[in-house]
Amino acid sequence: MLKIGVGPSSSHTLGPWRAAERWLIELSDEGVLKDVKRVKVHLYGSLSLTGKGHASDIAVALGLMGEDPETIDCAQIDAIITSLGESKIISLAGKYPISFSFESDIIFDAEFLPFHANGLRFQGEMSNGEKRSETYYSIGGGFVVKEELIHAKENRAIFREFPYPVKTGKELLAFCHEERKSISEIVWQNEISLRSEEEINTGIERIWNTMLQCMYDGCHTPGHLPGGLNVKRRAFDMHQKLKGEVPYSTAQEWLESIRKTEVKFRQILKWVSCFALAVNEENASLRRVVTAPTNGSAGVIPAVLMYYLVIDNHEAGFPQIRQFLLTASEIGSIFKKGATISAAMGGCQAEIGVSAAMAAGGLAELMGGTPEQVLMAAEIAMEHHLGLTCDPIAGLVQVPCIERNSMGAIKAINAAELALDSDPLHAKVPFDKVVNTMWETAKDMSSKYKETSQGGLAVEVFLSDC
Repeated sequence: MLKIGVGPSSSHTLGPWRAAERWLIELSDEGVLKDVKRVKVHLYGSLSLTGKGHASDIAVALGLMGEDPETIDCAQIDAIITSLGESKIISLAGKYPISFSFESDIIFDAEFLPFHANGLRFQGEMSNGEKRSETYYSIGGGFVVKEELIHAKENRAIFREFPYPVKTGKELLAFCHEERKSISEIVWQNEISLRSEEEINTGIERIWNTMLQCMYDGCHTPGHLPGGLNVKRRAFDMHQKLKGEVPYSTAQEWLESIRKTEVKFRQILKWVSCFALAVNEENASLRRVVTAPTNGSAGVIPAVLMYYLVIDNHEAGFPQIRQFLLTASEIGSIFKKGATISAAMGGCQAEIGVSAAMAAGGLAELMGGTPEQVLMAAEIAMEHHLGLTCDPIAGLVQVPCIERNSMGAIKAINAAELALDSDPLHAKVPFDKVVNTMWETAKDMSSKYKETSQGGLAVEVFLSDC
């Protein structure tokens, strides 16, 4: 659920990037990658309608070049793409140069393919005249599959029995009761069935450090966002007013300096908003973020976790960070299994709504909540995002997307507090019911409100108004 990648969108940027990588790997495994002489990529549905604003074409090109979204120097992306546009030569997997043109070899097709709104098809012309074609779907959060319902088995990256297989909140609570464990402890047991404790801790540290660095960079970068809307970065100015006089030179020292700053209630709201805005301003600038569960909602979880670290518990460290992320990821996984985390399928309730639910649950467990209260916090957070549309102006992950992260973070904190002060026995809406309701709402929602920029603010606000 938590992947390191490049913004601005997990489904429209990271997903197509990974799909391109996957296609090249498949051709290489067959021993025919060296024989590809021409490539065309068709972007369908939502990938077509908002692909330009989401940098889908850039992501596809970088994937075909063999660049890795986890390690690429984001500051060099513009130079790489400019060079590609001028030379019109792309080296597949960094090894095999062929002719390539953004204008003729990446085709934006508004047709919606049957399985998912985010479809893309790679077509390769081989040296012997043969044509090779493969279709993928970017289903949200950077996940990529083929025709999942038809080829279900080949899409199972891991096919094994977990100690505690979970699809629903009810199943999760049953395991917690049977084993007398917290949600994070149940998730931990599933994780160590796959890899070593050292590998898990190293991975979680990388995820958190990426989140922290992203917040730090966003708080220290002034200027305007790319894309044409001329959106001014706000986290920089907010941070300047909040940061105080405690010196620092690294992201970790920055965290510690905030802990030493006297904070009042109004400033808490501003700090949380500042953290969330910082992440998503970086995301909109094609910088490195962590899908949580998507890029468009990447600011909620780090903002809420920072709230806990710098406001609620100054003694907290890696054990609490791990506990929070394990709990949050399990909640997100249940939404992915029972509904969707793709805005192109469910609107922004599937992104900000899910991220707020994940953050609320993670925070509730850190603050001593029972498993029932954790899921209650997640339910409350999602309940108050139901029906939220995805209507990005100009197809950019900027307005209203960036502000929605700050709103989602504040709601998540409030949801956790409400749950901790409540008796789950008297809850009227079970967690699994809100998961189902979100999916039913998604299916009822008009397609124009699902990341197409054909409804809502995207049509009510024009570039001339901005």
